[in-house]
Amino acid sequence: MAQRQILVIEDDAAIRRGIVDALRFYAFAVIESGHGTKGLEMAVQSECCLVLLDLVLPGMDGLDILREIRKSRPSLPVIVLTARGDESDRVQGLRLGADDYVVKPFSVKELIARVEAVLRRSPERPTDISEIKFNKGCADLARREIRYADGERKELSEREAELLRYLATNAGRAISREEILTRVWRISAQGAETRTIDMHIVRLREKLRDDSGEPKVLLTVRGKGYMFAGGRGV
Repeated sequence: MAQRQILVIEDDAAIRRGIVDALRFYAFAVIESGHGTKGLEMAVQSECCLVLLDLVLPGMDGLDILREIRKSRPSLPVIVLTARGDESDRVQGLRLGADDYVVKPFSVKELIARVEAVLRRSPERPTDISEIKFNKGCADLARREIRYADGERKELSEREAELLRYLATNAGRAISREEILTRVWRISAQGAETRTIDMHIVRLREKLRDDSGEPKVLLTVRGKGYMFAGGRGV
């Protein structure tokens, strides 16, 4: 089983080191940042399954980071770590989408218990989809090819396979172009051209034999992005 990776964004080096050591002791992989802007970049582009986020950071405030994470990775769990014990701060963090809120100082056992609890209920647990069945055939993502019911086969590019895997992993949820850029293309969505995503969707629909006029597998959700609605990941 792949090791779960957690991102720690905390500017106090001593506190950050204590958290990192504790997480590694409990068999988590850890990446870390002591700067707000760099931490946000890591949150949207890395394969972390949870973020431990301090509120007071150089470069970018923790609440602003939380807002941006919710735009690009809406299902990524975030636990806020802060010395702020004021109720208004807790309420604001939770309203912005924090999954939990831990006030410093906290014990290692409490932190690990909260991390495990949030991960258990998180929709963004690692999922490895290798095959996707749809009404006209099957997409083999490992081999990067589509096998149709009539026996014909068609090759998928590496990017097409990655895009299809991400959409299928999040089946039933509208995925924004910005999220696709950060999670599939691995680039910042700020000011980036999203037309290339639309072109990839057009090509995928052709290969899935999904009618572009009335798609049944890859849907366009007006004002939001795209959603995988047909087939079943295995």
